[in-house]
Amino acid sequence: MFEYIRSHQRLMMLLLLLIIFPSFAFFGLESYTSMGDARDTVAKVDGKEITQPELDAAQREQTDRMRQMFGAQFDASMLETPEAKQEILDDLIARRVLASEARRNALSVSDRTLQQTIGGMAGLTLPDGKFDIERYKALLAAQGMTPAMFEARLRQDMAIQQVNAAIQTTAFAPVSLAQRLSELNEQEREAQQLLFKSSDYASQVKVTDEMLQSYYDNSNAFNVPERVKAEYVVLSMDALESQVTVSDADIQSYYDQNKSQYGVPEQRRASHILIAVDKNAPEADKKAAKEKAEKLLATLKQSPQEFAELAKKNSDDPGSAERGGDLDFFGRGMMVKPFEDAAFSLKQNEISNLVQSDYGYHIIKVTGIKAASERPLAEVKNEIAKEIKKQLVARKFTETAEVFGNTLYEQSESLQPVAEKLQLKIQSVDNLSRQVSQTAGASAPYNNQRFLSALFSDDALRNKRNTEAVEIAPNTLIAGRVADYKPSSKRPFEEVKAAVRERVVQAEAQVLAKKAGEAKLAALKEKDDATGFAAAQTFSRAKSQNANPAVFLAVMKADTSALPSYVGVETPGGYSVLRLMRVVQPTNIDRAKRDAEKQQIAEVLAQEETLAYIDVLKERAKVKIVKPIAQGNKETD
Repeated sequence: MFEYIRSHQRLMMLLLLLIIFPSFAFFGLESYTSMGDARDTVAKVDGKEITQPELDAAQREQTDRMRQMFGAQFDASMLETPEAKQEILDDLIARRVLASEARRNALSVSDRTLQQTIGGMAGLTLPDGKFDIERYKALLAAQGMTPAMFEARLRQDMAIQQVNAAIQTTAFAPVSLAQRLSELNEQEREAQQLLFKSSDYASQVKVTDEMLQSYYDNSNAFNVPERVKAEYVVLSMDALESQVTVSDADIQSYYDQNKSQYGVPEQRRASHILIAVDKNAPEADKKAAKEKAEKLLATLKQSPQEFAELAKKNSDDPGSAERGGDLDFFGRGMMVKPFEDAAFSLKQNEISNLVQSDYGYHIIKVTGIKAASERPLAEVKNEIAKEIKKQLVARKFTETAEVFGNTLYEQSESLQPVAEKLQLKIQSVDNLSRQVSQTAGASAPYNNQRFLSALFSDDALRNKRNTEAVEIAPNTLIAGRVADYKPSSKRPFEEVKAAVRERVVQAEAQVLAKKAGEAKLAALKEKDDATGFAAAQTFSRAKSQNANPAVFLAVMKADTSALPSYVGVETPGGYSVLRLMRVVQPTNIDRAKRDAEKQQIAEVLAQEETLAYIDVLKERAKVKIVKPIAQGNKETD
């Protein structure tokens, strides 16, 4: 990947959010409409508000989507930083201005296109190939959406993509630019390194008590952040599962009402001979095809045992012809209707008359029949019990969530009332800070930035009241209270004096190493001398490097107009003087690779043009940030 593209990672991420953000998945979908009030307004676009609840909803949506993509590897705290929240807000603003532009240009998405897009979504197809409308509705309902709400959102997303496409397709990479960048990417540079290690100068450092005290006074390295010991309760579907029981009567009732789900419908196995002709073909072609089919049918009536042989020689369906016309078993809804109606009306080994469809003329022979059957209740009892329990627990969670929040507020001095009322366990955790812990793990319920912000709010800290109910995952709420609070402090000087001395020595030794290295660099620029340098090393952007990143960048940025040339760079643990000896230009040109690089450059240029276009739209829409992101996202009571 090019250095240019590497250096534009934020641009790439913003475009990734902008282009892939549209809701082509069902996880975390929310309606971005909110009444809000002035206090909740984060930004304004064309005078219309983007509220804090909208921003929070967008963050939850992005969190859910990332969790679905990366599973346990995803750390939700990545999206809790001010930078991440700012990018999500920027994306909301970009979507608003692009949607306005789509409306201004009367861009629309037809019902057919919308239907095809939804029909192509993974996981929404039944085994017989039909669209699973019930699962579609259930997935949306689980996210608080109706099909109409989702389809309106999706239609808008697709219109926005039309605006994006109109801009991006105009970008191209000039041949000279692409060639120059490719050459720079493949160029190799040979350099030697002379390292001045800071450890070699440690013995020369003279440390005084004043230096130690000054370092200690001006360093935050020895600060102990504020900590709390907290109690908390978690309301989740797992916590409620043990409170829900399913009776045999419930199972029997569910089975009786949903027998179609536990049965196997009738299936037919058939072979066919297809004489293909397009439904829009001239009448003469249709007549010729029909006459050919009639002759074959007449032959089969005389010699039905020749069906397979005639199919191999005459059928225009290449998939089945080589198998003697065999289509294997199929159920209703899997074939075109004229074909299906005929196949399900025949007896076994019976041959049909001519059957006309949009594909031409068929001669069908039924070769097998599997009668419809039902799975007995005993076989599916456990499966039904799990499904009923899942539904009951989901319903109980919805009912209980409101009780959970109300009880926390009404009896805010303790978690005991809510724990007793809802049969929840009060748990405790010590040494919590304001920020998510990298060692506690994302699965720990208390290790959530929104909960920690609520726990460290003034009301929770000073008044020792319960926090509000905080959603940390779908169908998972947590609330807590501060049991003990330790304000921030600094470890005593005498306790950390040895560590302070070590750091002072390292810092001063680094200064001496840099001074010595810079003196050597000045001398070498006056007179070339390779004495003391390590063996030559090859550096290239196109190949992986084992060198220190600072050294690598210094070599690649060095002046090559006159060789050897020298450059110096400070590195952790010392200072490096680099002697650039030779520059090797690429000779063997990989055209396929060059074309791919040209495409990459064009994509980056297209993305930059899109961002520039969005900036113009923002100016036209008079975008105004009402609350800075740090203030807007601050969790207060």
